[in-house]
Amino acid sequence: MKKISMLIALFTLSVNVAQAKEWTQIRIGVEGAYPPFSQTEADGSVTGFDIDIANALCAEMQADCTLIKQDWDGIIPALMARKFDAIVATMDITEERKKRVAFTNKYQHIPARFAALKGTEYQGSPAFMAGKKVGVQRATSMDLYISDNYPDAEIKRYGSADEAYLDLKAGRLDFIMADSAAITGGLLEKEGGDKFELVGPKLNDPKWFGEGAGIAVRQQDKDLVEQFNAAIKAIRADGTYQKIQDKYFTFDVYGSEE
Repeated sequence: MKKISMLIALFTLSVNVAQAKEWTQIRIGVEGAYPPFSQTEADGSVTGFDIDIANALCAEMQADCTLIKQDWDGIIPALMARKFDAIVATMDITEERKKRVAFTNKYQHIPARFAALKGTEYQGSPAFMAGKKVGVQRATSMDLYISDNYPDAEIKRYGSADEAYLDLKAGRLDFIMADSAAITGGLLEKEGGDKFELVGPKLNDPKWFGEGAGIAVRQQDKDLVEQFNAAIKAIRADGTYQKIQDKYFTFDVYGSEE
């Protein structure tokens, strides 16, 4: 009889352990330097598409969320160090990053583009790009793409996209490469941006740009992934996502439903 009671107790314990953790308090790492996805206002607050999406997901999950600003090149190490529990910062879901973090389903998928001063000749060949000064944000998918495809280009790596935009405006770069919507919102639609334009094709090869942007969490926090996935699906279905998208963009940023 004691043996049966012990087995029942062990079974009950295993069921309780297997139940997913309900996340009611979540700390979210954001960048604050990649408009229109996230930008830091004069009062220190952070606004943008990523910020509104994060807040909408938290509302859907009925979770109390705290947004924590973090420089991009330290954002995954900060997640690993438990400075926050999730990253909402237009992070592409790539195989290389999957080795370090777990991702939700995508919440947007926008191609990358080059930008240059209007009238600048552009050819996509490695020979043409040899010696050209190309600016990218450090440790991004764009950084990897340029490094792999244009090894003879003079690659300039920056801590933020805004720094690259400034050097392009100052004539210290021939091209920059970033998320096309970020270039539009952070450069082309800003003062003096009418002198520049997107050039070349839309770039979204999964080898470099993954499956779209997802929310990153620590690999052991799969229950948090599932909560976010359910919330992404819900805000897509009830029109919340569309309202946020329309606030920042005039085109579909989600991509296919696959």
